[in-house]
Amino acid sequence: MVNLGVSIGELKLKNPVIAASGTFGFGREMEKYYDLSNIGGISSKGLTIKPRLGNDVPRVAECDAGMLNSVGLQNPGIEYFIEHELPHMLSYGCVVIANIAGHQFEEYADMAKLLDKTDVDAIELNLSCPNVSSGCMAFGSDASMIRAVTESVKTVTNKPVWVKLTPNVTSVSEMALAAQDGGADAVSLINTLLGMVIDIETRRPVLKNNAGGYSGPGVKPVAVRMVNEVFNSVDIPVIGMGGIMNAADALEFMIAGACAVQVGTANLVIPTACNDIVISMEEWAQNHEVEEISSLTGCLRRW
Repeated sequence: MVNLGVSIGELKLKNPVIAASGTFGFGREMEKYYDLSNIGGISSKGLTIKPRLGNDVPRVAECDAGMLNSVGLQNPGIEYFIEHELPHMLSYGCVVIANIAGHQFEEYADMAKLLDKTDVDAIELNLSCPNVSSGCMAFGSDASMIRAVTESVKTVTNKPVWVKLTPNVTSVSEMALAAQDGGADAVSLINTLLGMVIDIETRRPVLKNNAGGYSGPGVKPVAVRMVNEVFNSVDIPVIGMGGIMNAADALEFMIAGACAVQVGTANLVIPTACNDIVISMEEWAQNHEVEEISSLTGCLRRW
């Protein structure tokens, strides 16, 4: 038997597979396809203080080896989430993470204070969304702001705090260290790369917002490298994501240093992706006589 259980700090998951924020909603659509208790956790759609309609359409575009999105954090707001969505998410039988995004510094602590009174298992600070005109993207590219925002949240909650990092920086390790210095319990990376697709007939960007976040298989090599770099730089757990489509991808991230992984774009292509990855991961571990899946974290053999 393979033990798929992993720990992210003091938080224990039945397996390393977490549905990433943004492509899984609050789970309601996905529960029609499989038992969500089969996966390790769900990170909620990015939440803001007030409801947001998101950006103007078109805001999704297919491209080579992935997709661009400029959804712009469409969500019902933190209070609606706590009252109407969180109770249902907590019934799934997996770890529930609330992903929060602020347009102003103070909003992160304000939302964390509300979430601290709930049974949510962890809070993920979205400091890296490239699809809004102000707010989290600016915070995520400034090490001093990352540290300050993290510190402010840690003063108002006892929940585990994860910081989601952007790849759109010169040094992702510098940003991860800033999160650690601010008291983060873990870092998750990478969020989407900033990209653009142009319609050559109209000579306009396909997205109304001009640019958007590039995700999917094409970003995986960049993400794996960054996860490994951060793993070798910080003393807190690293959660890996970026282009994971199958179990082999997930295992690659763990070998690079991730203690758990988040699956995003794959859910839009294959609704059962997270469940499929858990099943295939266990089969791989059995075939390779790996008794503890957590033993793979950071086992990279360098040349």
